[in-house]
Amino acid sequence: MKKFLIAAAVVAASISAQAKDIVDTAVSAGNFKTLATALQAAGLVDTLKGAGPFTVFAPTDEAFAKVPKADLDALLKDKARLTAVLTYHVVPGKVLAADVKAGSVKTVNGKALTVATMGGVTVDNAKVTATDIMASNGVIHVIDTVVIPK
Repeated sequence: MKKFLIAAAVVAASISAQAKDIVDTAVSAGNFKTLATALQAAGLVDTLKGAGPFTVFAPTDEAFAKVPKADLDALLKDKARLTAVLTYHVVPGKVLAADVKAGSVKTVNGKALTVATMGGVTVDNAKVTATDIMASNGVIHVIDTVVIPK
């Protein structure tokens, strides 16, 4: 009986991990606090909790720390600009690492990210440091730099 309960707990934990949407998955990871704050400031939390599927190139807190504090503070206060930047990190559909190809990919923002695969995967100039973090409504790929649409 004890083995059964342990196995059931493992299965339940696995199911609940996959039941988390992109926002909850990012928040529970612990290294996306600035991203979560930015999503809230832009009013995008409900969107990324929606049905999707979405592919999010998620900058870590360290990536946001590369942005000068004055610039980041200004961005967080400018909802339109913040929304443009954050939606530039989101691609419609669920794109797993195995499906990534070099070239341009259109973002939810409407502009295209440039994906390169030589010497590791990059989106614009941001290096992808972790891939295929699954969520109930898509997938997260971790990047080391905040990408800014031109």
